[in-house]
Amino acid sequence: MLDRPTERARDQGWVYGLPPGISSEQWPLDPVTGYPLMHGFTLLLPEDYRVHGADIVAVSFFATAPDHNDGGAPDDPEIREAVMARSSHPRLSRMTDILDYEYAALLLTKNEYEGAFATPPEPLALATADRPRWLDVGGACAFFAAAAPYAKKMFSASPRADLSETRAIALTPRANDPNAGKGPQDEYTRENPPTGYQPYYYYVGGVPGRDNFRLHDWSKDHAHNHLGGTMRPCQAVPEMSPFYVEFEEYFGGYNFGGGNAQLDFRDMKFDWACG
Repeated sequence: MLDRPTERARDQGWVYGLPPGISSEQWPLDPVTGYPLMHGFTLLLPEDYRVHGADIVAVSFFATAPDHNDGGAPDDPEIREAVMARSSHPRLSRMTDILDYEYAALLLTKNEYEGAFATPPEPLALATADRPRWLDVGGACAFFAAAAPYAKKMFSASPRADLSETRAIALTPRANDPNAGKGPQDEYTRENPPTGYQPYYYYVGGVPGRDNFRLHDWSKDHAHNHLGGTMRPCQAVPEMSPFYVEFEEYFGGYNFGGGNAQLDFRDMKFDWACG
């Protein structure tokens, strides 16, 4: 994430702001609250990550607003049924976390990715939760106002209070990653055949313990936000395809308890853990 608004002609997408190329009716609502889910990022996929066909060039990720994410999701069947009865984007995938909060991803065509920013829909008339702050000032400004000091360091100044305020995404290749093209998995908890994936750390002499913990040299310069390859989850390694994105809380402005998240956009799996 760069500390400037996106310049769409040269960047690989954007964080915060609004999704492109969809109608307000296609913007996914939150089945928990009835408000629109918050747009976290839209990422232009490199060609070898376009696993849904050559014309599916990007993914937009949506999340529960951080001010709606605290202590576990309430369940209102009337709101949920009303949200699920609405028409939706043809390539919408919904995901739920361990606390029953909602997330969504849209796979976008080239025309959609290059389209105009979308306008958030009105919440359901049934919605009774407090209005999420991002709807009034934008995701970037809302996150900055509530962010921990370490997250504020990602910004040189407070973002503008505007729904369209973005931060650019730039991609650079990792120089060395033996896990490129391999599905992440934990050798002790995996459910699928081994992929050859290896952890980013080892223990001196093969003896587990804090004093023996070491990082492999090849992992030391890996960026926290990345596509595929070696995963650095805050807790256990979720088993995923090689086609995933791992990102921190500030990469869209979420409440992961100080942790990070992973979105498998081939199999549409999502996982996060607190730090």
